[in-house]
Amino acid sequence: MNFLSKEPLVQVKGLKTHFFTEEGVVKAVDGVDFEINPGETLGVVGESGCGKSVTSLSIMGLVESPPGKIVEGEINFQGTDLTKLSQKEMRKIRGNDISMIFQEPMTSLNPVYTIGNQISEAIMLHKKVNKEEAKRQSIEMLEKVGIPLPEQRVNEYPHQLSGGMRQRVMIAMSLSCDPQLLIADEPTTALDVTIQAQILELMNDLKESYGMAIMMITHDLGVIAEVSDRVAVMYAGKVVEYTDVETLFKDPEHPYTWGLMNSIPKLDQTVERLEAIPGSVPSPLNFPSGCKYNNRCPLATDKCREIEPELETISEGHQVRCWHYKELERLKNERAETAKIK
Repeated sequence: MNFLSKEPLVQVKGLKTHFFTEEGVVKAVDGVDFEINPGETLGVVGESGCGKSVTSLSIMGLVESPPGKIVEGEINFQGTDLTKLSQKEMRKIRGNDISMIFQEPMTSLNPVYTIGNQISEAIMLHKKVNKEEAKRQSIEMLEKVGIPLPEQRVNEYPHQLSGGMRQRVMIAMSLSCDPQLLIADEPTTALDVTIQAQILELMNDLKESYGMAIMMITHDLGVIAEVSDRVAVMYAGKVVEYTDVETLFKDPEHPYTWGLMNSIPKLDQTVERLEAIPGSVPSPLNFPSGCKYNNRCPLATDKCREIEPELETISEGHQVRCWHYKELERLKNERAETAKIK
């Protein structure tokens, strides 16, 4: 499907969200650019601490201030810069035009209110309907997300439901006002594999039914392959590679993306151990100079340690933040030859 001809639903430009702490300035998001088209799923992937969730909270206007603050950049939603809106104006958009599924449903749902009360609250707030109509719509949403006996479940409390059912409730709550953008922050992390597959299939089906766009945040490349149209790979508060999902898996051009790919188990795996990226994501209080990935990169040179690369377009729809992405092809070929010999 060609999304390039469509007007973007969301455009994030040069977004910087920093946290001002006693230890110093935490640059959690430090210059992020991407866009999401109508009906598209953008996968945002990277290790913990790379800025994925803070990016989503910035879009939702949920960055706690203090200590957090959007210090630079734009978040254009249908032509409106969300960073310029007041909290009152954001409340009209949040939960209505833009909704979010949070990472852990047990902590996101209020334990002292019934499922029906929690879904009805958003419906009554944004759709201006009475309590009876809101409950009817809540039951309808529970049925749409595949919860059995919705008339009974609507009166139950979160602790009475399984993890998969609670996640379906969160999806029902998020979709209750027909949003144009759904942000899903690690929606399958706490679920077992079979339930995870069901949730991903459900989200794909609902996307087709509602025609909404999805921003899928995850550290799992398997999830990215399953649901995404395009992918933004994040590292140390920045997007380091941005392309369509097929190109990303077929021909990753950033050393970090390539490292993530090498850490995935494969059916024809012959080596005893999976390859791991050395080191860990640096502290946002003390990022290295130059390219943020230079202390873990097999291609790093003095230039990488001194000057930070920009996000460069290397082919249509494919952007990479790396000085030596062309050298990566040589390294890939060397590894392939070594594997053949073994």
